[in-house]
Amino acid sequence: MKTTIKATLICTLLFSQPLLAVTLNDARQQGLVGETLSGYIAPIKQDKATLALVKNINEARAEHYQQLADSNNISVDEVAKLAGQKLVTRAAPGEYVRGINGQWMKK
Repeated sequence: MKTTIKATLICTLLFSQPLLAVTLNDARQQGLVGETLSGYIAPIKQDKATLALVKNINEARAEHYQQLADSNNISVDEVAKLAGQKLVTRAAPGEYVRGINGQWMKK
């Protein structure tokens, strides 16, 4: 009996966890985050899950930008700004982007 309960609990936890996780695309479509010209995403909604997602995505982007900067002998800031321009331009209709005036706008 106890084994069955443990197995059920473990299965529930394993299968429910991915349902709780929000992907970057989901967050963009739901208006939780938006792209910025700096090359990093910024939170629109300030809840714990969104802030954690923003932190993780931005850390991964910073690492990738550093690799690109090193291999091309340019600054990380240059790489990030170039990426930011492309990401803002490529944002899908309905997604948020932060303009040069610092205001969020929906594409």
